[in-house]
This record gives sequence, structure tokens and C-alpha cells, in this order.
Amino acid sequence: MNRLSHNLHLLSHNNNTFIFKAENEDIHVYIFILEENIIRILVQDGELKIRKTWWVAPGMKDIPLEGRDRFDLTPFTLPPYKWNIKDNKFEVCTSDLLLLVNLRDFNCEWYVKRNDRWYKIAADRKTQSYNFKNLLGDGIYHYMSILENESYYGLGEKSGDIERNGRRFRMFNIDALGYDAEKTDPLYKHIPFYIVRNHDYGVSFGIFYDVMSQAIFDFGVEKDGYYGRDYRYFKAEDGDLDYYFILGPTLEKVVTSFTWLTGKPMFPPKWSIGYSGSSMSYTEVENAQEALLEFLNKCEKYDIPTSSFHLSSGYTSKEGKRYVFNWNKTKIPSPQKLTNEFHEKGVKLIANVKPFLLIDHPSYEELKDKKMFILSRDSMVPQITQLWDDMGSYIDFTNLEAFNWWKEKIKYALLDYGIDAVWNDNNEFEIMDGKAMVNNFGEKINFEKVRALLPLLMAKASFEAMEEYKSSKRPFLVSRSGCPGMQRYCQTWTGDNYTEWKTLRYNHYMGLGLSLSGVYNFGHDVGGFYGPAPDPELFLRWIQYGIFMPRFTIHSWNTDGTVNEPWMYPEIIEEVRNLIKFRYKLIPYFYHLFYEAHEFYRPIIRPVFYEFEEDKETFKYSKDDLMVGPFILLTPVFDKGVKERNVYLPFTKDGWVEYLNQKVYEGGQFVKIEVPFLHTNFFIKGGSIIPINDSEHKFGEISAERRVLWIVPHINEGRTFIRFFEDDGFSKKYLDGEYAFINVELNSYKEKVEIKLEKEGRFTLPYKDLKLQLPLFEKRNIAVYFANEKIYEGNEKEIILKIQE
Repeated sequence: MNRLSHNLHLLSHNNNTFIFKAENEDIHVYIFILEENIIRILVQDGELKIRKTWWVAPGMKDIPLEGRDRFDLTPFTLPPYKWNIKDNKFEVCTSDLLLLVNLRDFNCEWYVKRNDRWYKIAADRKTQSYNFKNLLGDGIYHYMSILENESYYGLGEKSGDIERNGRRFRMFNIDALGYDAEKTDPLYKHIPFYIVRNHDYGVSFGIFYDVMSQAIFDFGVEKDGYYGRDYRYFKAEDGDLDYYFILGPTLEKVVTSFTWLTGKPMFPPKWSIGYSGSSMSYTEVENAQEALLEFLNKCEKYDIPTSSFHLSSGYTSKEGKRYVFNWNKTKIPSPQKLTNEFHEKGVKLIANVKPFLLIDHPSYEELKDKKMFILSRDSMVPQITQLWDDMGSYIDFTNLEAFNWWKEKIKYALLDYGIDAVWNDNNEFEIMDGKAMVNNFGEKINFEKVRALLPLLMAKASFEAMEEYKSSKRPFLVSRSGCPGMQRYCQTWTGDNYTEWKTLRYNHYMGLGLSLSGVYNFGHDVGGFYGPAPDPELFLRWIQYGIFMPRFTIHSWNTDGTVNEPWMYPEIIEEVRNLIKFRYKLIPYFYHLFYEAHEFYRPIIRPVFYEFEEDKETFKYSKDDLMVGPFILLTPVFDKGVKERNVYLPFTKDGWVEYLNQKVYEGGQFVKIEVPFLHTNFFIKGGSIIPINDSEHKFGEISAERRVLWIVPHINEGRTFIRFFEDDGFSKKYLDGEYAFINVELNSYKEKVEIKLEKEGRFTLPYKDLKLQLPLFEKRNIAVYFANEKIYEGNEKEIILKIQE
């Protein structure tokens, strides 16, 4: 058995921190009581390898570039707790969570309170749970027992089913072009956090490892009779074992607590919610400026509302090689004229940048001389790495001079030309030699120790550049790679997916994994990025799904030379146009959800079981569906030729309303619905209040704000209260109080429905009237109050009220 030379003994205890030490061994174990539902364990075996954290930023919008001290507990509430030590057993508990530690072997058990009793919900493996003195080999390990009836979720963007049981995953950011969404691993992101659902007790908890090196998660693939056979484990190549146990007990509490722990999601500008055009094809051709302007012309011709466009890296390419920050003036003779023409049509430009320089890049020698690249293991020369077009070197964002060089390049090479936002691409920092060296802000260390940090610091640099350039506006950033905390700076997507029906289904699970892992602002390359062109049916189904994602972009590099564009199939152009315009109607609802993500850490897209976890059937039967916020249940189609499908409607006494035919259903049952090829279908929960913009949305025109509230009363009795956030949609003025809420209270009774509204805040709304729309089937009497004054009573299904002069 793996036993320490001597028992662990309590060395000190203060500031919600217990420090244990092994006699005659340079081993310290720290136990931090941080929140009622969060306890942290840090194992120091010799000297700490990393004294800073960049991922843990409780409730913070940002942290210092050099990171936060791992031992700084000031952001936490540090709640009261009880503890004792008896017979080599250490016990500590808050009101919610109990940790029991066997001090002889350092073995942990975790308990949750139910009906004044403590129930075990997690435990370390009985023997050799941790890798003291490298007795298990190099690296850090944490082995835990698999208990009865557990399910595992999370790890961010991973292939396969939403449930991770029986899989092994590798955390190693990689450029996974054309990946198999069911099987490929690893992918683009490093998020060492997962959720355990104990179905017997109805309890959820999360485990988060603050470790930046490449890692393995094994959920029961490995079996070994010497160790109890059924176990799961975490293994990392380098760093310190530092993990957070996050109790729900609800799934919602686990997710929002983890997101809070790793930092406040950025609040994006409203324009980023609209359709964003994109394709590598436009910037690859020699007449790229003409091709880009032709995209605008076709958007106008086919009346496709468009808010932004992703400028792929071809604008920097010369003879097939990409040179970041260098405009190819042969392809794009006048970048300023290009941005002006896009802006005249109301379209923002998001420019692609890559965090490396090819060895013949004009600035390569300058950065080489100043040692601003990640260096080889002897620290004498840049680490040379295989890149897209040639060999080159990655910029070291842990080097302050390099960090600032990047910011200045963003400003002068992009923002000065009118570029509106930045797209960090190919930023996986795919360096194979873990012993390459980074500056680490003056304290050189092996790259492997901070491997997953580099994409985050690149995001911080791009974000800060935009923030400094136009301090009054909210920056917008897109990043392909990332780690915990990336939500503070950027939107993301699930990378270069392959065009096939299977991808549509497994990208859906991938997105739900991101939502459960604190990354809320994401989407997928609609239509598929790599492979053959999607046929009309697959393309339309993908759009029907994509318009409900936080990020909606059609993007491609088709192997058959075609381009995924809204007008690529004339026979469905009308349906595509209607779907995109429907997305624009929903922007006020999405904007409200983005505000709630920013302010309250709530995911935008949610598994159905997240919203209805008390209904156990949702874990079994609802994985192919999703919730868009709390009110919309989306029922996608993931298979060719499907025209109707079975849907499990979660139990709720408030009931459900089918969008297409306005049919009312009780919750807690299976129903068969039509999912016609040319229409999208979904359900609205009873007791819903959904803000939309009912203007006519046309390309090149700024649509007026015609605010409508879809109100679906509870089919039985019930109450809903919600506050819709309104501001100018692009500036930081809301931080100074320039915002308003529309407060809505909906009370449903047997004989009547009451709707109470009021405006709160000093922001002048861009609309004077507010329309209430109720379903045609609603027969109850309706009373409407504004600022506590009754202004309507009757049974009309559309009610218009003035809310300001």
C-alpha cells in the first residue's frame, strides 16, 4: 500500500486553512474551506511548481497579467465550519458539505446532508489515491472510486455523448481539422472540470483541477483488481495537484458556482448576436476585396440580414503562406476602403490573427533577437514548430514585452484600419516538446507547466488592445482555443467540424458540454466546415438548429471547392431567409440571456435535465433536445428524412405550448410532433415571457426596435417574475447606471391572467410602445397593470401600452 513514511499531522490552522505535514517528508496538504459548497485541496510535494493561478478569479472580470497568488483567499466568503481530529481521522464540515480525511494514507470521502443525515457521495480510491514522491511515476494523479449510479458530464468541448461514462479523454489542445464529432480526441480546449450526478440521492457536484499541463481523464475505462477495480482518475504531466470540490446539490448550483469561480462572462455587444458571415474562400482568391464586396452585394440581393463578417486569414497570405498583421495589398488594395464599405452596410469586421510567426515573417528576426518567442529547452533560440504553411515559432505571451508587442500590432495593423473585433485562431500552442521554455514574467519555466495558459493570455492581450483603443465600447473577441476563464474575454466555437449528419448531433452534445463547463458563448460552423458541401436538407436542418445558438455563423472550407452561403440552394433560399430573420426577432431574448450569464453566471443554452433535474426522465430521454434559456425547449432534427419525432416534455405543472400549431400539452409525457423540413419547431413553457423585436429586418438597414413580449400564461395556476435588461447595446455606459429594466410579473389564475409591468432605471428606451402578444387559445380574462395602475381588462390577444412619452 502507498503509505507515507509517517502520518499526516496538523501543522497549523487559521483563515479557513488547515495545513497538514508528513513527518520526515517534505509533503504538505492544504485544505481550504472557501464557501459553504466549495472545499479546496492542494498537495505540495516538495516545492510548489506554480505559485500563481490565472483560472481562479471568483466573481472577477479580469485578473493581473502575472496571475493571482494561489494562497490569496480574499475573494471568498470563508464561511463558518466545524472540525475535529480523532483516531487519525480529520473531519470538517460546513452547513452543506462534509469532508472526512484518513490522515494515515491521505484518503478523502465527501458527504452531503439530507434530512439531518450525512450521505457519502464521493470517495478517493482506497489505496494509492495520490502520487506522493512519484511512487506512481512522473506527473500528478488523483484516483477516485466509482460509486453506484453515477453519471459524468462536463470537460467542456469533447466528442461523443453528453454523458462521459466509460470514456477516456486527453486534455491537449490541438488543431483537429475535420474531426469526427463522435470519436476524435483531443480537440481544441483544455477544461479540467467535470460534474458527477449521483442519481440515487439526486445530488450533483463538480471537481475542478487548477492544472495547466496536458492531462488525462479516465471514467472507468481502466480496470485493476488490486485497487478495487472500479475507479476513475485524473493524471497531469506537470504542475501541482490543486483541486476544488464544488457541491450543488443542484446541477444549476454546480455550474454557476464553477463559472463564478473562474470569472465573470464578458457582456458582448448586441451586434454580435446577429448573423455573422464567413468563409475562408473569400480571402484566398487573388481578387479578395472584390469577392468580399460581392458577399455584401449578395446579402443585399437576397435580403439576408447580416451583422458581422469573419475576415479569414487569407487577407495576410502571400504565395500560400500567412503572415499575421501583414495585409496583402495585391488581394486587398485598400483595407480602409473595405472596412468603410462593410460599415456602410451595417456590417462589422472580425479579423483573423494567429499567435505565431513563420520563419520568413518580416518581424521574425526582431522577436527572435528580443527572445519574445517560446524558446527551445536551452533557452538560446526560438522553439521551431510545424505550423500551417511552414515552420515557425509561437509568441510567448508570458513575456511582458511580447504581450505588449501583440497589443500594439492589434491596434495599428487592424483597429486603425477600422476592424471592429479580433478572431484568435490556430491558438492551440501545439508544441510537442514540453521542456521548451517560457519567460513566465521573468521566472523561466518549462512550457508544459503552463501549456493551457497561453491561449488565455493571447485572449487577454487581444481583448485589452481593443479595450484600450476604444475604451467606451465593449470589446468583442472570438477564440478557437481556451481554458477555464476564457469566458471573461471571448466567444468561441467548436472548431473545424466535418460536414455530415452525425456532426450535427454530436456538436449538439459538445455544446451542452461547454455550457456545463462555464463556457456559455459558443456556436458551431453551421453547415460544416470541412468536407463536401452539405445537401439542402442537412444545410437547412443545421440552420434551424444554429439560429438558436449564442453564436450563429455559417463558415466553411469545403473540399469540393463550394462555399456554404445562405443562397447556395435557390430552392430553399426563402426558408433560409425566414430562419435568419427569425434569429433577429429573438435578439432581445438572447441579449437578456447574455446579461444574465454576465451578471448571474447562468448558461444560455442548457441541457433539458439542467432546467428540470427533479424529473429523472430528462436524463434518459431529453439529451437530443435543449433549453434556450428557461422558456424555449428546442426539438432539433439530427437525421436525414425525418418529418416527425418523439419528444419527452419535462414535468411541469405550467405545461407546454407547441410553437407551430399552438397546441397545449401537460408536462411529464411523450408526444409525437411534426418537424417539417421547411419549418423549425419548438415548445414554449407555460408561464413564459419572451421579448422579441418585431421589426422588419432587412439587410443594410438598422431596424427599429418594436418590442413585443410573447406571453404564454401557465396552463394552470402559477407566477413568473422576470426583469429584462435594456441599454444601448454596445457601450460601457451601463456600468455608470445608463440602463433600464422592464419588470414583468405574470400571475395565472383559474379565471383570469394578471400582467404587471413597470420600467426601472434612467436609460431612455428606443421604443415608446410595448406590445403584449398572448396565444389565441387563451380564454381567461386578462388584466394589465403598468406602474401599479390598471390600464387594460378584456380578452384581446394583442395589447399595446405606452411605457414612455
